[in-house]
Amino acid sequence: MASAQHAHSDTGLGDFLRSRRAAVDPVEAGMPDDGRLRRVPGLRREELAMLAHVSVDYIVRLEQGRTTRVSRTVLDALADALKLAPDEREYLFTVADVTQSAPTRRPSQSEPAPRLRRLLDTMTDVPAIVVNHRFDVLAWNRGGAGLLADFSAMPPGQRNLIRLTFLDEAFRALYGDWERAAKECVATLRMEAGRRPDDPALNALVGELSVRDQDFRTWWATHQVRGPSQLVKMYHHPIAGTMELDVQQFSVDTHPDQKLIAFTAEPGSESEKALHFLLHWSDGHVTADH
Repeated sequence: MASAQHAHSDTGLGDFLRSRRAAVDPVEAGMPDDGRLRRVPGLRREELAMLAHVSVDYIVRLEQGRTTRVSRTVLDALADALKLAPDEREYLFTVADVTQSAPTRRPSQSEPAPRLRRLLDTMTDVPAIVVNHRFDVLAWNRGGAGLLADFSAMPPGQRNLIRLTFLDEAFRALYGDWERAAKECVATLRMEAGRRPDDPALNALVGELSVRDQDFRTWWATHQVRGPSQLVKMYHHPIAGTMELDVQQFSVDTHPDQKLIAFTAEPGSESEKALHFLLHWSDGHVTADH
């Protein structure tokens, strides 16, 4: 069985470069057809080297992890050659910085920021939860528990949104498009793993999901990354029915690894009516975290 350490060992610069190189269409990158058979998809190393104005040997050393000296200029050139999206570019710089020197990081805090907890208490008309960078659920209001899960009935170690998304059948059934939501989870977790390569709890989560779920293992290997953003998701709730909700994340300067996630519906929509029904139902059936 794969260990958590092994599952997380592929988050380095070389693995990411190889995965993004394979994803680039050579024709779209302007590479001429030289008649040679392409044994693997994407750009060849010599083509990436030409586009980024570096040597092929340097690309080989980067991909094999044999060099840690990467300048910002070279990283920018590689990002341009690989046509990286903004989140992917950020991830490239994050893992490259990690290979050069391990930055000092604040320890992850397991208690929600007091101002986030106070905000939760006032959000009686909006389902909301507080999560950390691993998406462990640290706090929730009644609406959040009513929409997603009764977190008070779970052991603290199981209160993780990504773990629930892959391993809990009832939680999976909430998603109108589970595959899209699950891939977003993997890409967001991959981004956080690049920022915190030495987080043992995050490594353990990746290891557990890699061993227990084939989809997670497959998608993790693609090295897709993304940062937090406003999303619209469809939920099939067993009590309130189908709802299309905006999912938004808010952070606090004093606790940068914590976010408040809020769920709202378009005013006047059927989803808003269903959400109001859910909030009333939640008052008598689930418990807020205090």
